[in-house]
Amino acid sequence: MDEKTSKCFEVLYNSIHFPIQVINESGEIVYLNQAFALQWNTNIPELTGYSVFKDIELKRNGILEIIKETFSKKNQNFVDDFSDNLLKEKDITVPIFRTKMFYVSLESEGFIVMFHEDKTEFVLAQKEITTAYDSTKELERLKDTFLSVLSHELRTPLNVILGYASLIKESLQDKIDPDDKVYLDNLQSGSERLFRSLSQMLDFAQLESGSYKINVEGVDLISTLKDSINAVTNNAKEKNLDIKTNLNESPIYVDVDIQCLQNVMENLLENAIKFTQKGFVEIETTTLTEKDLVLVKVKDSGIGISTDYMEHLFRPFSQEDLEIGRTYEGNGLGLALTKRYVEKMGGSLLVDSIKGVGSTFTFTVSLSKQKNKTEKEQKIKEFVKETKPKIFMVDDSGDSPELLYAFLKKSYSIDSYSFRDFNLDDLKNDEYKVIIFDVNPHRWEQGLVICKDIKKNDPLKRPIIVLSSEFVENKYQRFLEAGADKFLIKPFTKEKFLDSLSELVN
Repeated sequence: MDEKTSKCFEVLYNSIHFPIQVINESGEIVYLNQAFALQWNTNIPELTGYSVFKDIELKRNGILEIIKETFSKKNQNFVDDFSDNLLKEKDITVPIFRTKMFYVSLESEGFIVMFHEDKTEFVLAQKEITTAYDSTKELERLKDTFLSVLSHELRTPLNVILGYASLIKESLQDKIDPDDKVYLDNLQSGSERLFRSLSQMLDFAQLESGSYKINVEGVDLISTLKDSINAVTNNAKEKNLDIKTNLNESPIYVDVDIQCLQNVMENLLENAIKFTQKGFVEIETTTLTEKDLVLVKVKDSGIGISTDYMEHLFRPFSQEDLEIGRTYEGNGLGLALTKRYVEKMGGSLLVDSIKGVGSTFTFTVSLSKQKNKTEKEQKIKEFVKETKPKIFMVDDSGDSPELLYAFLKKSYSIDSYSFRDFNLDDLKNDEYKVIIFDVNPHRWEQGLVICKDIKKNDPLKRPIIVLSSEFVENKYQRFLEAGADKFLIKPFTKEKFLDSLSELVN
């Protein structure tokens, strides 16, 4: 390259702040601007004998072909993530460039001018984001795996403990001495407490991750509140507390998720009774027709809440002081969950409290637009029949047949088949009214196939109840899509199981 051409490149490119190099048709680097020389810490004399056409790294990563194409077609090209092999010999972090190359002709000689835009920080930031995203996804996967294992390994044995505890208490209630009755009551209450804590922790994990799904339907609020009050009446009597009610006399239909509403009332009533040593717990409803809302208040004459603690009240695992934690049982999730349940249903939860006087919790629910729901649609009636309906069961957990037989023996007969022994031909007996399928989460996909096969090949299209310790909504939803009519998550009470069964048998 003659001096005139070199001077031309210098005038054009030397003042530009990003690195520029020029190569001739022999692949030799004939010009470097000042920015290139500083970035590469080199100069033209040091590059004597170097040719891009002999650079193995450029050939390996495909850049050499782009350079040849640019010479051949006399056009321009871009190269993303360009990293020059020359820099690898320097004691520096090798920059990453976005390189634009274009062909020029001066004095009948062809050159390629290469502009190097340093994008190292951008690329590294992108890699950090990708790494962080991958780490987050891995943490999510590990969390889901942990919750799944926790769910299965705790829920399944807890279902057995809770079930047999209730059966023993039911059958021996009037046949044992007072001391043994205390032991039995403690076994039952301990099982139920463990059940509540486990359910709360798993619900909280789902609510926090956004995977908790609700099923909003028209529900009679008054009958639901009465059921919740009846469930805690004995606890209140044991503490000589007066349960007061100021409820609407006729049904009020609201749009809620029935499980969320029951959980809200259970948490508020249990809290009110737990923190009230004498006096009362009062439940009342107020209908705000003009706003399509119903206010539900749970008021107590308990220990109250200090003004300073109010802002921490709905935080998970919080208690006003350590002494309260020692005196009153609880995992600190009840109110945090209650607020999230209410908000998930589109309502709000407020609290008014005076330390040493008592507390009032008020939450809102929306009036239902479906005004003609009947009591029959809202409440499952116990199924009574002179001849015992037959139940067909496929078991994949190994724990359920004996327990369910004990649950059902008074009103139903049950034939049980193991997961491996089950055959579709076994369903030809038209005496079976309902199919129960107990699914092990470790064989989830196989279970889905069986559920689909049963629904597809059962000529009578009998209802299917799936039992499992799996609690993730998008997983058990697949069973409902495969044909299951109900999905019961372990552990469940005898009453809940029989209610679900009688609904389908009816």
